[in-house]
Amino acid sequence: MLIVGLTGGIASGKSTVARAFAELGAAWVDADDVARDIVAPGEPALERIRQQFGEEMITSEGQLDRVRLRQCIFSEEVQRRKLEEITHPLIRERIVTRLEGFRQGGTEYALLVSPLLLETDQYRLVDRILVVDVDEETQLARTRQRDGIDSEQARAIIAAQLPRAQRLAAAHDVLDNSGTTQEMQARIERLDGRYRQLAREMQPGV
Repeated sequence: MLIVGLTGGIASGKSTVARAFAELGAAWVDADDVARDIVAPGEPALERIRQQFGEEMITSEGQLDRVRLRQCIFSEEVQRRKLEEITHPLIRERIVTRLEGFRQGGTEYALLVSPLLLETDQYRLVDRILVVDVDEETQLARTRQRDGIDSEQARAIIAAQLPRAQRLAAAHDVLDNSGTTQEMQARIERLDGRYRQLAREMQPGV
C-alpha cells in the first residue's frame, strides 16, 4: 500500500484537502484525531499529563483543558517537549495500527494527515510527502478567525512549527491552497490519479 504523508502549516487546509481525497475513495488517518483520542478520559496519557503539568490542566468534567495546556506549552519550550515525550510515541503507535488496518483491507493508497509529520519520526511511515501550502499572512488570518485568538498568539503557533521553506524542501508534491475551490479540486483529482498509478506500480509483478 502506498502511504502519502499530508502535512502543512496551521490553517493551510489539511483537513479540507484530506476530505476531498476521501470523496475520491482514498483512506486517511488524521494524527490530530489520534492525538485527541489518546488524551480522552481513562487514557494513560491523560493521567501522565495530570502528573506532569498539574491538576489545573484537567477540567471539572475530567477532560483535558486544551486551552490552558496550549498556553503552557507555547510559552515554554521545555514544557512543550515534555508533553511531546508523553504523547508522540502513543500517537505513532495508533497511527501504525490504523494504517495496518487499511493495508489488511486491501486499500490501494492511504493518507497520513499530520501537522507534525516532518517534526517527528512520522515521516518514516510514509512513501511520499504532500505539502498543502499557503503564505504566512493567509495562515495568520485563517488562524485568528478559526481559533478566535490575536495576532501575537497566532504568530507564536506558526513560529513553533517547522519553517515553511523546510516543509517545501521536503515535499515530493506541493498543493497550493490559495486558489479557488474548483482549482483545488482539479489539482487533488490529478494527484489522486498519480497516487493510484504509483500504488499499482508498487504491486509485485508490475
